[in-house]
Amino acid sequence: MIPTRHLRLSGLMLFVAAFAAFAGGCGDSAPPTGSNALSGTIQIDGSSTVFPVTQAVAEEFRKEQPGVQVNVAVSGTGGGFKRFTVGETDISNASRPIKGSEAEAAAANGVEFIEMRVGTDGLSVMVNNDNDFVDCLTVEELNEIWKPGSTINNWQDVRAGFPDQRLRLYGPDTDSGTFDYFTEEVNGEVQVSRADYTASGDDNVLVQGIAGDRGALGYFGYAYYQENKDNLKVVAIDDGDGCVLPEPSTIEDGSYKPLSRPLFIYVNRKSLERPEVKAFLTFYMDHGYQLTGEEGYVPVDPSVYAANKAEAGL
Repeated sequence: MIPTRHLRLSGLMLFVAAFAAFAGGCGDSAPPTGSNALSGTIQIDGSSTVFPVTQAVAEEFRKEQPGVQVNVAVSGTGGGFKRFTVGETDISNASRPIKGSEAEAAAANGVEFIEMRVGTDGLSVMVNNDNDFVDCLTVEELNEIWKPGSTINNWQDVRAGFPDQRLRLYGPDTDSGTFDYFTEEVNGEVQVSRADYTASGDDNVLVQGIAGDRGALGYFGYAYYQENKDNLKVVAIDDGDGCVLPEPSTIEDGSYKPLSRPLFIYVNRKSLERPEVKAFLTFYMDHGYQLTGEEGYVPVDPSVYAANKAEAGL
């Protein structure tokens, strides 16, 4: 299951394909030919958070280059790096920077890479829509809930005045960059968390779980909240300077803290020798600002996309 924009785009792509076939039969249009036509397959894997942006880019790119197959998988940031660092993929989506151990694995396998910043996310904390008592949580309260060994399983134990209601937790699995970022910022160390929660590498599973559970609390990327905001309630976060909701302005200026985070793609330098990969990345950097915003994230400054292109020789 993917965000609704892609379902709409899929329908649009079917219409475009049908129209193109009709027009081609009439001799009025044709796909690129000669030196302008590319072919091949590009393999991408990694973060579920970055997936909507890269998938949107892939769909738009294929309108210009229908001969290129762009496969975008989701195995989490860590899962994506496992494949990327052994040379199985051309591009890895990541919702955190590459770890030292992952970079060492890449070097050991002869994989040289380029890091490209593509946007900013506000990792969002969610409760069920029927929850009428939680509007804001402090980082300290999140830590008490999520730290290893926590026995908080009832909302009344989170804060005085909260009702006697079962608390059930939902969050990403341990291969997720979202999990890494949240645990580091909330619990003080990467991968340190209580384990008794519903975990999934598919953010849509978490959306469904929280939407169907009155006592739920969970977290995932801002774009998935945007896609499902009619069915979920977002919680403001207080890091000591007052309660702040995640929204484009607070994510961009950093006032939504500590859960604003950078988003990346990592590119295998050897893959850049292939013209279809080079063309795809050029398209990504040229259209990333618009598509990142459309997917519910905050684009980086255009100068960053330009610097990415320069670093890759695009």
